[in-house]
Amino acid sequence: MTVRDRTHWHAAASALALPSKAFIDGQFQAAANGATFDCINPATGQLLTQVASCDVADAELAVAAARRAFEQGDWCQLAPTERKRILCRWADLIEAHIDTLALLESLDMGKPIGDALGYDAPATARAIRWHAEAIDKLYDEVAPVDHSALALVTREPLGVVAAVVPWNFPLVMAAWKLGPSLATGNSVILKPSEKSPLGALFLASLAQEAGLPPGVFNVLPGFGHTVGEALAMHMDVDCITFTGSTAVGKHLLECAGRSNMKRAFMECGGKSAHIVCADVADMDKAAATAAAAIFYNQGEVCTAGSRLLLDRAIAAPFIERLKQQAEQWQPGDPLDPNSAMGAIVDEAQMQRVLRYIEIGQAEGATLLCGGKAVRQDSGGYFIEPTIFTDVTPNMTIAQEEIFGPVLVVLSFDGIDQAVAIANDSDYGLAAGLWTSDIKTAIQGSRALRAGTVFVNNWDGGDMTMPFGGYKQSGNGRDKSLHAMEKYTELKSTWIEL
Repeated sequence: MTVRDRTHWHAAASALALPSKAFIDGQFQAAANGATFDCINPATGQLLTQVASCDVADAELAVAAARRAFEQGDWCQLAPTERKRILCRWADLIEAHIDTLALLESLDMGKPIGDALGYDAPATARAIRWHAEAIDKLYDEVAPVDHSALALVTREPLGVVAAVVPWNFPLVMAAWKLGPSLATGNSVILKPSEKSPLGALFLASLAQEAGLPPGVFNVLPGFGHTVGEALAMHMDVDCITFTGSTAVGKHLLECAGRSNMKRAFMECGGKSAHIVCADVADMDKAAATAAAAIFYNQGEVCTAGSRLLLDRAIAAPFIERLKQQAEQWQPGDPLDPNSAMGAIVDEAQMQRVLRYIEIGQAEGATLLCGGKAVRQDSGGYFIEPTIFTDVTPNMTIAQEEIFGPVLVVLSFDGIDQAVAIANDSDYGLAAGLWTSDIKTAIQGSRALRAGTVFVNNWDGGDMTMPFGGYKQSGNGRDKSLHAMEKYTELKSTWIEL
């Protein structure tokens, strides 16, 4: 078997034809006004391609196509087994093009090719297939009423769904929206981030090949303040589903209210607390996991374990182990399968992370390691794995989402104080707890105000588990059967006999 090394992936990248056009009503086309934006490789700072920059006119075209397909029943009135067959065929095609999708993800947003190949691309296929397989296994209800009536409780698709997804996991986040919304019979318009649109456009070509009818799935690359805003405000869009920053999520909720009260499901930011108690059974494993929880994907993860809370009794030996682990997460060429970290998505995000590092030092935190931009001769955007100690809960770096490879370490005395520090946040997306005491594990996980709590692990779970947050981390849920509920209307039908 040929070893696919750095040379292989660079050669594959050079030969790759990059998608660049919007996908509307079953056709790839330029933006209506002919505008484009530059798609930049974050590993080199060089131009990859120019992509159609959609605007209001394109949103109108896509919404009209999606509405027509829905009203005609091109998709929603297909037999459930037929929708299942087409979506499973789409998943098959995604799996058949794993290498291309992984390469597009790596080139587009800087993640290591090993991560894109090992997780992002296959997880995209799994999400589509899982929801497809659920289509013909969901039943409606007959309510227990008097024999003089028949009371039916049924679910119907919402109609036209606009899905706005982020740049950090472009394919996976899209699939978490596309799987349940398409499985339940909706027409969908996907708006990928302007920082990472390529995978979504390639996904559209596979959807077309799989047999999704024209208008059922559309992709509009472009900026949030133009095409994203147009979709959020459109009176004929029935649902806006979003993953991204809390600030944008709040704005989209306002748009939903100002327009037609469309359903609005937001999965937003996080500042997740990772708690390690003094009775942790395996300190080496916990330290390795704590490093991965913040440095994986360059820390550009909404559930990143960015606040590490250590029991004061074990803080010193744990921090020593943690520092050793951080040395193994140095950034490298994203197309090198041996690279643990890749590039930050763009220069603006790199500068944002570096500003937070400056703020942490100015507020009195101790910079244990990292803190600098590296590999600057590449022209790309790379930051060392960075750890701050002597952090207090009220510091800016302990409260605000940095979205980069920056870990802040706080100390606590006892689980009650740890939970209080963890919950002292505007966010509530995820939390972690390491302990060998079952009582601490159960009571601690109950007390943590987070949508997901990991006990003696970080980032565990699969498609069967719902994903979403408390507080300003958003509402609604991705993944699991609960996600499919979000894209349907509940109808009660009372029949007198």
